[in-house]
Amino acid sequence: QVQLVESGGGLVQTGGSLRLSCAASGGIFSNYAVGWFRQAPGKQREFVAAVTRGGVSTYYADSVKGRFAISRDYAENAVYLRMNRLKPEDTAVYYCANVLAGTSVTEVAGWRYWGQGTQVTVSS
Repeated sequence: QVQLVESGGGLVQTGGSLRLSCAASGGIFSNYAVGWFRQAPGKQREFVAAVTRGGVSTYYADSVKGRFAISRDYAENAVYLRMNRLKPEDTAVYYCANVLAGTSVTEVAGWRYWGQGTQVTVSS
């Protein structure tokens, strides 16, 4: 069983930056891909970014490409999401996910374990 804990969310002005962290325990976190998703009020959870287990490949939603960067630290057993040039539409609860059981990193249903989420609010 993998336990995931997100942190690093908060309130930031438009154009600002945040770095989210996803820490894992209870499993072999480093052996699996990790994804970040977000859910805004009244909307479905959507894919943001993902990194493969070896860290070689990364994937991004078009809406964040060029602004967000996902990385992983095997020594710390953590994955990070660096978010730059934040916009009000980035406001959401951000979740990390581990163990891709499906075939597509973008599908919510394909991920087995989820954290509790961290709130990101971007003021205009």
